[in-house]
Formats: sequence, C-alpha cells, structure tokens
Amino acid sequence: MQQMVTVLILLAGLGVLSWGFYRARSVGKLGILAWLRSAVLMVPWLAFFGLGAVGVQLSLASVLLLLVLAIGVYITLGKRLRTTGTHSTLPDSIAPPEQAPLPSPLADSAPTTLALANAPVAPESNKPELGQAIAPIPVADLKEIQGIFGIDTFFATETISYQNGAIFKGNLRGDPDQSHAQLTNALKERLGDRYRLFFLVDNQDSRPVVVVLPSSNDPKPTSLTQALLAVGLAIATIATCMEASGLLLGFDFFSNLARFWETLAIALGILSVLAVHEMGHRWLAHHYQVRLSPPFLIPVLQIGSFGALTRFESLLPNRTALFDIAFAGPALGGLVSFVLLVIGLLSSHNDAAIALPSLLFQSSILVGILARLFLAEAIQQPIISVNPLVVVGWLGLVLTAVNLMPAGQLDGGRVVQAIYGRKLAGRTTVATLIVVALAAIINPLALYWLLVILFLQRDLETPALNELSEPNDTRAALGLLALFLMIAILLPLTPTLASRLGIGG
Repeated sequence: MQQMVTVLILLAGLGVLSWGFYRARSVGKLGILAWLRSAVLMVPWLAFFGLGAVGVQLSLASVLLLLVLAIGVYITLGKRLRTTGTHSTLPDSIAPPEQAPLPSPLADSAPTTLALANAPVAPESNKPELGQAIAPIPVADLKEIQGIFGIDTFFATETISYQNGAIFKGNLRGDPDQSHAQLTNALKERLGDRYRLFFLVDNQDSRPVVVVLPSSNDPKPTSLTQALLAVGLAIATIATCMEASGLLLGFDFFSNLARFWETLAIALGILSVLAVHEMGHRWLAHHYQVRLSPPFLIPVLQIGSFGALTRFESLLPNRTALFDIAFAGPALGGLVSFVLLVIGLLSSHNDAAIALPSLLFQSSILVGILARLFLAEAIQQPIISVNPLVVVGWLGLVLTAVNLMPAGQLDGGRVVQAIYGRKLAGRTTVATLIVVALAAIINPLALYWLLVILFLQRDLETPALNELSEPNDTRAALGLLALFLMIAILLPLTPTLASRLGIGG
C-alpha cells in the first residue's frame, strides 16, 4: 500500500511537469524558462522518491547537495526570466499612452460588475440585504480618485462600478511597488483614510487594474465571543495535550488524573512547539504592521493539537508580506521540533523513558532516515527506548507538516498563494482536499483534518493591497523546500526502503 502511494505521487509529479511543459510551449521562451524554474526544484525529490521506490537509497548528504544545486539553478533561472521578460515588454512600457477617452464619472455610467477573482469582497457584515442597492462612491470622491492617476503611474482609461467601490482599467507605468506607493499616498492626501487602493489582475485579459474600496470593508477586529472561543479552545488543547502524553506513556490521562505530573513534560513540550510556531507568525506580522487575531487552537486527542487557525485583522501590503508571515511560523516551529528530535535521538538509550515499536519509524521518511542515522543498529530491534524529546520533536514536525499542506488559509496555502497567485492556490486546495480525503479512508485523524479544512480553512486569503509584485526567488525556493519537507514528514517509507534501512528488523 505504501509503495503504491509513493508510485502515485511520482506519477502525479511527472504529470504536473508534463502538463506544465505543454502549457509553457505556447508562451515561448518565457514560458519554457518559467517551467524550468518550477521543474528544477522537483527533480531532486522525484529522484529521491523514485529511487527509493525501487530500493536505491540516497544518503542525506546527497539529497542536501542536490537541493542546494537545485536552489542555485532556480535563482539563476529567475534572474534570466526577469531579464528576458523586461526586454520583451520594454517597447510597450515606454510607448506613449494610447489616446483613449478619460474615465467618466461613475454616476454618469450604468453600473456593471466585473468578474474579478482577485478582487477583495466586502465582509458579510457589510453586505446589503437582498434587494438593497449598494451605494456607489460619491461623485465628488470619484473625481478626486480619478485625479490621482497619471502617465507615470497608472493611466486609467475606463471606470467600472464594483460593489461599493470602483475598478479602474488602463495601463500600468513603471514599477508596481513604486506606482502603488505613489497612488496610495496621493489617495490619502486627497481623501484621508477613507479608501483603500488595490493593484490586482483582471482575469479576463490578464492586465493590471486598480480597485478602490472604502476602508469600511477592512477586516474587522476579533469580537468578544471570538476571544472567548479562543480561550476555550486553548483550555481544551491543554487537556488534549495531557491526554496525548498519557497515551504515549501507556495510560488514559482522563481516567488517571492523579498521574498529572507524569504527563506534564511531554504536554509542555507540545505546547511549547505550538507557542514558538505562533511567535514566528506574530514576529513577522509586527514587522509588517499587520494585526493578527488570537490563535484558535485545534484540539485532538491522539497528538494533542493540529495547530492553530489565525486570521488577518488588517490588510496585507503585498504578497511578500503574506509569504513571510505564513512561512515564519512553520519555519521557527519546524526548526525547534527538528532540534528537539535530534537531541532526543542522540540521548536515547536502553533505559530511556518511552518505549516505541521500531515499525512506528516507518511512518515518516524524514524521521525514519534520522532514526536510522542516529540510532544505528538499535533501529532494527522490535522495541526501542527513546528520550521523550524524540516524541515531542516528532509531534512538532507533524504539526508543522499538516499546517504546511497547500490548502486555503493554512500556512501552506498562504505560501502557495503568495508565490504563485490565487488561481494556482485554488487548484492546490482542491488537490489537497482530495488527497486528505483518500488518506481518511485509512486514518481517522485525516478525516478530522479534512473537516477542519473543508469548513473553516478552504477559502483563499483576502488579496493584498499590491497583488502584482511577487516574492523574490529566495522566498520561492524556501517555499518549495518547505512543501517538499512537508511531504517527507507525512509520507511513510516504502517497504523496500524500510527494509534496506533495517527499520523494524
């Protein structure tokens, strides 16, 4: 069964590469370069899983070397892609603006709706009731907004009513970051803090557009009811962490409350990983002056928690901010978990506190390889005595990995949305839900996580103020590396590779 899953993942990876190449050919040189960037970081992992499926083991040093080389090639191709793209679009960017009619006042034109998948939508609390009209931007305000556009930033040629704001179609001039900053400052000088200006992409013709919406559409702060819910979930998570600790030690905590002190060390370890993960998010959010809601922890009996759901309470400035905030939590929490796991493996001996079946280490490629590396021949015994830090580090890696799944508003979904945009993020969300649904046939925990994603986290994140500027190549490489490590943590060893490693005898 495990080998079949590995083969299916390999076939899916090759299928994605083939389909990407087919689509890239029609675009020309730029398309081929973009495809190569996506393919270059997949090659080491496809090689690792493919060779592992047939029983050929690559050393950890070889895998790391392949990853370093792939990241170097990825960055080089990114520079080449930007250079080629600049030269191919230069004549259009410096050409004089086309003679087109200036945008007419919104009140003088028939209200229409533009199907923009990237456009921000007003919160439910701000939406009108059925049959109630949405008030457009006042004519005086609209004229002030139209006055901020110019030939050196964004040359507006058409105005379209959108919700209680407006969409401005036209031609973007100059760097998106600089143009957005200039237009935002000009808007604030004219109308204060009453409106927000978004740089988005029209999915109908793939051209940049400006969307202006009232600041009343901004995300709302956490209500008292939501704050109380967060506190209640935190208390429940403490209890489930105690129960998970008791199960690992061989007893039911809820039936043996007097053994509280025995469960404390492992439970505190799990809670510490959760806290470090959340600190990573909030550290970067503070850097970008973005407000976050309290963490809504997800309690689960078997492993303590599935992590926390956190929403943004203010608009993000750009996709780089989205990536940094989303990536910081798993990066910090995963690093701490990895260190704890390695220290625990180094400290494990025959009289360690916890006895685990060695077959359990076959459930994760990454953990299995690390166990074989640090425990040596002991991994071949049916039962292994390990330091409690092994369990804490392992559970921390699992918590990190499930939050890195590329779906909706999970950390992984936000990372994919930041790097590749909303269209691809929507597709990966559907693919992730399908994979988790298949896993739920075998593992009840996967069913629980599927329901959490489906009902709470399946929607994509609200667009940033500047959706045009993408994260740099280094961030894109780190994002892909994190997603592949997620697979290595959650994917089990194939029987062939486990046999060659000697895990379980």
